Amino acid sequence: MRTGQLTLPIATRVRAIAGVDPEPDMLVRARRAAAEQGIANVSWLLGADTDIPALAALLGDRHVGVVTIGQALHSMHYGELFPKLVSLLRPGGGAAVITNGTPLRLQDSTWSRALHGLLEKWLGKKLTRTCGTDEASQRRYRDTLTAAGFDVTETRIEYTDELDLQQLTGCLYSALPGPPAAPAGSATAVRRAGSPRPGTAYGTHRARPRDDAARAGRTGAAGRRSLVGY
Repeated sequence: MRTGQLTLPIATRVRAIAGVDPEPDMLVRARRAAAEQGIANVSWLLGADTDIPALAALLGDRHVGVVTIGQALHSMHYGELFPKLVSLLRPGGGAAVITNGTPLRLQDSTWSRALHGLLEKWLGKKLTRTCGTDEASQRRYRDTLTAAGFDVTETRIEYTDELDLQQLTGCLYSALPGPPAAPAGSATAVRRAGSPRPGTAYGTHRARPRDDAARAGRTGAAGRRSLVGY
């Protein structure tokens, strides 16, 4: 699946934007998509949620208007992340945490249940992860944002979409168990993405029956598969 699914539409509405991802291959694809659409106001950065200090040093204190996290908060140390972002956003700035509803393999349909069983048999283990889309995880996110000083509101959008084979494959692989998040304090320097390097490309979630967006006012959040507008 192509990346930049949130970054590129938002780029048409802001002066400048930075897309951050820990996978070089994802950034290469995002750069290609931006070039195809003629979008030139995006800076692509290789980094993760643990790289916020380096990102702040690069962008400067209180220069960011909004930080958006697209279907990635479950891969982050969000309890440590949110409090560190206060100095990153300018007054009146905020954050948008976007989740895409129940993963395809966990939806209430005969097809989804059959798919779930097939994946468990293929992987040889039970699959219980919901990618942070379950209500318990959403509540933890809201509580953690509130504790960090954010005013949190939530918007839900019901929609139906069609998936081609490539999109379906990307949705499934992106929701399967992957490498654990990097330990806190092990951040590498944020740097601009260059030429392709060997790596595993994980697609982001796309089509689901429901899209949940939790927005935090006042100041915001950034991290894995995130974008920053300023």
